[in-house]
Amino acid sequence: MTTTLKRITLVTETFAPEINGVANTLGHLVRGMLERGIQVQVIRPKQNRQDNNNQQGDLFTVTLPGLPIPGYGELKFGLPLKGRITSAIKAFNPQAIYVATEGPMGWAAVKAAQKLNVGVLSGFHTNFHQYIEHYHLGALENVAYRYLRYFHNQTHSTLVPTRAQRNELEQHGFNNVRVMSRGVDSQLFSPEKRRVALRAQWGVKDDDLVLLYVGRIAGEKNMQLALKTYQNLLAADERVRLVLVGDGPELNNIQEQFPQVICCGMQRGEELAAHYASGDVFLFPSKTDTFGNVVTEAMASALAVVSFDYAAGREHIQSGNNGMLAEFANEQFYINQAATLLDSPNLLKNLRDQARKTALTISWDSIVEEFILRLQGTEIEVNSHGNSKANAGKSSATV
Repeated sequence: MTTTLKRITLVTETFAPEINGVANTLGHLVRGMLERGIQVQVIRPKQNRQDNNNQQGDLFTVTLPGLPIPGYGELKFGLPLKGRITSAIKAFNPQAIYVATEGPMGWAAVKAAQKLNVGVLSGFHTNFHQYIEHYHLGALENVAYRYLRYFHNQTHSTLVPTRAQRNELEQHGFNNVRVMSRGVDSQLFSPEKRRVALRAQWGVKDDDLVLLYVGRIAGEKNMQLALKTYQNLLAADERVRLVLVGDGPELNNIQEQFPQVICCGMQRGEELAAHYASGDVFLFPSKTDTFGNVVTEAMASALAVVSFDYAAGREHIQSGNNGMLAEFANEQFYINQAATLLDSPNLLKNLRDQARKTALTISWDSIVEEFILRLQGTEIEVNSHGNSKANAGKSSATV
């Protein structure tokens, strides 16, 4: 792929080595752009006191002060330092800007882009309005939607990972919403990474059924359903085990209430891949994710995924063929779908085989190229006064 883009600025409140879906997605996009010879400036909050501005090859990092996100102490939200953000962007002179998060730093970046006449895309990575509902602050949901709509409608277009997400935002008055899916690294996440020694470390036998959960261990991820599913399956078959990979505010409570649950903490890279591949069935009980990269990582690792019919599950799973889907929010249906796999070893094997085959078709390479095309569309909009919207639409891939 040839591209006219030489410099891109990315503004985000979370980035590697932080572990979450947004940081994971942005990491793949940045690596893909660097591999194509594009210089990338990342503007983000400091992750610690020693975290300063730096340059690594064509990656330029600008760190600014931030404050901890309530309930997410390991993450920060950036401050609306419009002057410093404007100066950093002006000095780098990007041809387009991608604002990945909608916090005060993101807002300041959008305003800076407008002042500097640089095209800006935004990403809708997190269902903050649904998190608000989960934490019983439902009265704020409409306020959150109004802010998010106003924020995103200030940008050239908003990128979302699924068609369902696009439809929902359009119904709430968001303009120019475009679907850009997610890829998966099927070389890193592979059934070949399965470790007999790791299963032995868990105290798991060859014929035990390991239910695996990977992600933040928190209430908004619907951990109670994962535990309820485990209890139901364990009552039917004593060979069922539950392994949790990750950390979060609910972990201590789970360890106290369910001492038999195997908790592995945070894992990265090859160790994370080994933990995936050493499981059998992947539980994705969340009802708040915009996508859920863990779903495709589990599929690449040849696990049978049990998910609600939404987000990554709806995009990539055909129930009974390469995974199991339950009607959204129907928790008993979810448990029943998981229980089906207890007495159906042939079905389980087929789901796992087909999940891997599906994952092999989901390439980050194609996602990066689509992302670059969309960024090029914002550059055309800025430089073609009058016919900007039409030209931008013609130059970028549409879904």
